Amino acid sequence: MGTWDTGPFDNDSAADWCGALDDAAPGERLAMIRQALTEAADTTGFLDDREGVRAIAAAAIVLSQRPGAEPLTSAYAPDFLLDGGSVVIPDDVAALAVRALDRVMGDDSEWRESWEEGGGEDALAVVRDLRSALAG
Repeated sequence: MGTWDTGPFDNDSAADWCGALDDAAPGERLAMIRQALTEAADTTGFLDDREGVRAIAAAAIVLSQRPGAEPLTSAYAPDFLLDGGSVVIPDDVAALAVRALDRVMGDDSEWRESWEEGGGEDALAVVRDLRSALAG
């Protein structure tokens, strides 16, 4: 996987997932976000890096759609959101996003292991901040 920075969209898997979300029909987008979060939250055993980065990207999108939230600015976020579009996110999805991020930061997570081994405290802080904002 190519990673170029520590943000939620700054790797190949997240950017590809965001491209697919952008290409999806508007009525399918919430299901895609929910699926990415559920796959990470409900995985038992080892959590693959690709599932982890998709969950982080989905969680960042959930946060961006909350009232008063900062808009997304990453060029790798879905274009429809960068262009001022939106997706309606039910309240229960934020709790699902928190569960998914807990799993990404937990034991048996390839994403967490990779960043810890590589000295990626900035990436870990991004996810902790995202989780905190969603939980609050």
